Amino acid sequence: MQAITVRNRDAGLAGMSLTDMPYPHAAENDVIVRVHAAGFTPGELDWPATWTDRAGRDRTPSVPGHELSGVVAELGYGTTGLSVGQRVFGLADWARNGTLAEYTAVEARNLAPLPADVDHTVAAALPISGLTAWQGLFDHGRLTTGQTVLIHGAAGGVGSIAVQLAREAGARVIGTGRAAGRAAGRDRALALGVDTFIDLQTDKLEDAGEADLVFDVIGGDILDRSAALVRPGGTLVSIVLPPKVRPKDGRAIFFVVEPDRARLADLAARVRDGRLKPVVGAVRPLAEAPSAFAPGTRAPGKTIIRVTED
Repeated sequence: MQAITVRNRDAGLAGMSLTDMPYPHAAENDVIVRVHAAGFTPGELDWPATWTDRAGRDRTPSVPGHELSGVVAELGYGTTGLSVGQRVFGLADWARNGTLAEYTAVEARNLAPLPADVDHTVAAALPISGLTAWQGLFDHGRLTTGQTVLIHGAAGGVGSIAVQLAREAGARVIGTGRAAGRAAGRDRALALGVDTFIDLQTDKLEDAGEADLVFDVIGGDILDRSAALVRPGGTLVSIVLPPKVRPKDGRAIFFVVEPDRARLADLAARVRDGRLKPVVGAVRPLAEAPSAFAPGTRAPGKTIIRVTED
């Protein structure tokens, strides 16, 4: 099969190429998925799990990408709940070969059935962004109806879904982004439903006012300054780094997204019903995946790699 591989951490993007790889082995409770569409995170080449397994052993050449949508091609021993030929989508393990390949092995529990009327390209944009948004807002942030949430990066992959989920939950939404010189980011955030937009390059973050929950996907100085915006009893949640500056009277939480089959199914149902619309940017073929990782080449929204035609 063909796959995108990375062979040398020091080489960075120069060490990424389209190569022939062995067909994956289906371990116990695994599913082999014929990948139709895949998503990736631009910073994956900096993750230790891209280069080593859980025991710290080198596992190159490794396949990046951790979001997928496709069709079950094979079941490993003991796998239940899914069947060969079934449409599925989900999240691949961080420390195993990923989804930028024609076939990949995934734990069955990390996959959910995909409705027939949801396109693979849309589904591949959903696992990391959708689960991260839900877990940040509700599992960790405890957002409820009538509260105010400030969402950094409101027009991005995670932020755009978080805005839609927060609005549906009945929260007031303040969105931020870096849109100096371009109205597109502001316009996208407002179209998604934010009540107020703060341009982090031209506006003062502190003008956003207080929020019951601040959801950070940016880190750095923005994360540090966000602690002062949390109302007493509120929460600062980050997916970038553990917050160094904590709210005076509130919680500070850092988390890494976790697979959740039931929540994936719920998110897919929302997409099917039109209540949730992942923002898909460029859709590129597998051979162009290396260039899609390059800074400055990504279109607004989440870039999706089309691996196999339907």
